Amino acid sequence: MEGARKLTTAYLIGGIILLGASAVLAAQFHGGAFVGGKKKKGKRKPVRVYMDGCFDMMHYGHCNALRQARALGDVLVVGVVSDDEITANKGPPVTPLHERMIMVGAVKWVDEIIPDAPYAITEDFMHKLFNEYDIDYIIHGDDPCLLPDGTDAYALAKKAGRYKQIKRTEGVSTTDIVGRMLLCMRERSLGDAQNHSSLQRQFSHGNSQTGDNSTTGTVTKISNFLPTSRRIVQFSNGKGPGPDSRIVYIDGAFDLFHAGHVEILRIARELGDFLLVGIHTDHTVSSTRGPHRPIMNLHERSLSVLACRYVDEVIIGAPWEVSKDMITTFNISLVVHGTIAENMDFLKEESNPYAVPMAIGIYQQLESPLDITTSTIIKRIVSNHEAFQKRNEKKEATEKKYYESKAFVADD
Repeated sequence: MEGARKLTTAYLIGGIILLGASAVLAAQFHGGAFVGGKKKKGKRKPVRVYMDGCFDMMHYGHCNALRQARALGDVLVVGVVSDDEITANKGPPVTPLHERMIMVGAVKWVDEIIPDAPYAITEDFMHKLFNEYDIDYIIHGDDPCLLPDGTDAYALAKKAGRYKQIKRTEGVSTTDIVGRMLLCMRERSLGDAQNHSSLQRQFSHGNSQTGDNSTTGTVTKISNFLPTSRRIVQFSNGKGPGPDSRIVYIDGAFDLFHAGHVEILRIARELGDFLLVGIHTDHTVSSTRGPHRPIMNLHERSLSVLACRYVDEVIIGAPWEVSKDMITTFNISLVVHGTIAENMDFLKEESNPYAVPMAIGIYQQLESPLDITTSTIIKRIVSNHEAFQKRNEKKEATEKKYYESKAFVADD
């Protein structure tokens, strides 16, 4: 397969090394894991495991799968499926390859990445994994991954005895997240079937900051996620800052966690020794950004941010305003915010949430590397809703069958 042959780009955490083609992709990808060549020989052979996926609209379920896969070996190599392969097998992706590469590379459990991986594990690609990348096992979740002809995408790996299975994360999938937006769209477009600009405005523009959730419209809160304290511990770093650490603070909704979020977090982390991220409550997000927000609830958004390698700690349910007491309590040295955001008008208002850090000279505005917001992702769905509706209907049927027949799989 042509996409599988373009495995010529190499990356290292914190920098980029270019071994061949794919220069454009490498230039757009900053930090994270990467790709490439064979490992150095050591006294003990590390167990190298491989997991692939589309990682479209990457969420905490993807991250948890990668965490479980990493626990089965010493080195986790991740294949990111090409745009063409996704379109052929599932329908159009919401996020293009270069954004998905940024997202996967930012996950703290990922060591290496193979771009343009094939959707199915072909015999040629499997031999490439075993011989060139020295992979010991191929990993996938307990949910079925079927090709358009109904066959198992991992049949060859299973036959070779080099396949291991992990537990799928309950309550979330890309299909589910897209479905949350499409559900709102179906309800909003009953009286306006041909024009979706009003829906985009509902998603993209906030209301007054009264926080009145009785506003007409559907609040997007249909998540089936069941948060547990153990899951939060699994995603956490488990250590705090040192006594002399320079602590950088950044806050926001971080809804539909995307490449724009990752890149601003990367830059923020470079400004200190410890990055503390404040995640706003569902009520705060809804009152400032509109009744359909957030798409993901507080716990879902927190896990997505916690999985990012640039983040050291999160405040789950951070206050809207950064107060003097908060700065003292967390020993914050610098408060930052990106130039690309849903709404920058708050900086001009009396209720400016950063008034205190600005007054004491510890506020800094960072140039956002990518012009992507949560609204960008939503607009991609809305503008191509028919294609995503068709894709979702097919995937929903598959997921329903999975839940009807699933058996217990032990988690770590």
